[in-house]
Amino acid sequence: MVGAVGAAVYMVPQLDEPAVARPPPTGSLDVDLSPLQAGQQIMVFWRSWPIFVVHRTAQAVTMLRNPDLLGQLADPDSEQLQQPPYAKNRQRSVKAEFAVLVGICTHMGCTPQFYPQPHPSEPAADWLGGYLCPCHGSKYDLAGRVFKDFPAPYNLPVPPHRFVGDKIIRIGENPPGVAFDFNTILQI
Repeated sequence: MVGAVGAAVYMVPQLDEPAVARPPPTGSLDVDLSPLQAGQQIMVFWRSWPIFVVHRTAQAVTMLRNPDLLGQLADPDSEQLQQPPYAKNRQRSVKAEFAVLVGICTHMGCTPQFYPQPHPSEPAADWLGGYLCPCHGSKYDLAGRVFKDFPAPYNLPVPPHRFVGDKIIRIGENPPGVAFDFNTILQI
């Protein structure tokens, strides 16, 4: 008798849960972006890789279109296959204010460090904001685009991702109607 009552109590909360509260499909990861403030980054792990999720400021989004920045990038228009088709844009993301990047340098596999604020000398001269690899000095902007004349050959990869709610992102799953195989990128 007690077992039957316990089972009924256990089932009721599951019936009332919204769809975003259910576990994500196997091979994907849901991330709640609501605690992430503009200018902040969190790191999560998908397929054992570090994934950088950045809430870019309006200033940072504007900088991604800056001609001075674009002239310094090796692949400013993301022509090399390092992202899904829905992220082949200047911000390399579904929503301009959120970046989702595999946090592995495309040179030797180190984890780039996050320096979001422009600065005249730190961590490098004329810093525009982005990532600096501590191993060999490769630089990436806040969209993960690599700078020219540095060891890294490609932009940071963008994993498949989609929004399943206003502030919930699912990493490892494409938006409906899009087929993108992450295994086809050039390098990770």
